Amino acid sequence: MRIPVARQGYPFILAGIGLTALFLWLDLPIAWAVSGFLTLFIISFFRDPERSSPPGERTILAPADGKVLLVEEIEESLFSGGPAFKISIFMSVFNCHINRFPLSGRIEKIRYRTGKFFAAHQERASKQNEQNALLLITEKGEAVGLVQIAGLIARRIVCWIRPGDRVQRGERLGLIRFGSRVDLYLPPNSKITVKRGAKVKAGLSQLGEMP
Repeated sequence: MRIPVARQGYPFILAGIGLTALFLWLDLPIAWAVSGFLTLFIISFFRDPERSSPPGERTILAPADGKVLLVEEIEESLFSGGPAFKISIFMSVFNCHINRFPLSGRIEKIRYRTGKFFAAHQERASKQNEQNALLLITEKGEAVGLVQIAGLIARRIVCWIRPGDRVQRGERLGLIRFGSRVDLYLPPNSKITVKRGAKVKAGLSQLGEMP
């Protein structure tokens, strides 16, 4: 049976369990209570539940759990070189941090870039923070950009996909440790239905429809 926790969380969880056991053995109730609480929090952060995405290959799914910070048209996307819709989703430390693909297609390019660690809800994080950008080409040849962005205390972006991989909407692509953001860039003729402030779940919530 699959354990519903991302393997990247195992070292943190095992360390927490070990520390809690040590404090129990030393009979330090406040210390083991705090350590036990933090261990439970870490388990919650790295949770990786199974999800069944809703049908509809042209339906755009949320790539991350969290709150929609931004829905806007921009004049130029680095992915397409032209106008695009940009949707930004902020993941707090209480959200599930497994990222998923919004659409099916082929991974054309992946570009990792070091950077700063501003709070992920700030717009400057999109341009200046550490990030991992993926270019997905849909079955109809449309360019879709997906950017994993590290936050204030998120210092490790994990990506399980490689250029050339064919992926399915709702499939896991990676995670970001401890609070972060995902920016999604879509063709300008996409029909966007999600609103700013909406709470969404990766691989489940619908953001709109491809043309």
